[in-house]
Amino acid sequence: MTLLTIVLTISFFSIIGLGIYLILYPENVKPGIPRWMKGSVAINLGLFALGIAGLFISGMAETMAAEEAVAGEKEIGVGLGLALIGIGLPTGLATIGAGIAVSSVGSASLAVITEKPEMFGRTLVYLGLAEGIAIYGLVVSIILLGKI
Repeated sequence: MTLLTIVLTISFFSIIGLGIYLILYPENVKPGIPRWMKGSVAINLGLFALGIAGLFISGMAETMAAEEAVAGEKEIGVGLGLALIGIGLPTGLATIGAGIAVSSVGSASLAVITEKPEMFGRTLVYLGLAEGIAIYGLVVSIILLGKI
């Protein structure tokens, strides 16, 4: 478990280091992306995916091998754990979608407001519609949580 944490930490900080390098030395980045940069990003993403999978598998093995700590409490099994993850997915994915929608609608609305300030009210409505996607995901998660 410690080895996986070390691998994930190294991968995380190497991606951050690459970003800092590109910010400090933008002149080194040519119009085409260098081969070593593509390879390092691919290796880091692969290490990160392997580390997350390893943590998932080792955590699942520890959970299945753990003895019951308290006799009176309800035990959370693998099925209930996966159900809770499935309940959280709609909120997470809807929030990501709302963020993407708000970013594009927000930038477009700022461009419109600079040319026509009287369009401010309409652009707020469009931003509200884009943000509504996250609220729909939250409502779905609440409904699913009531089913357990």
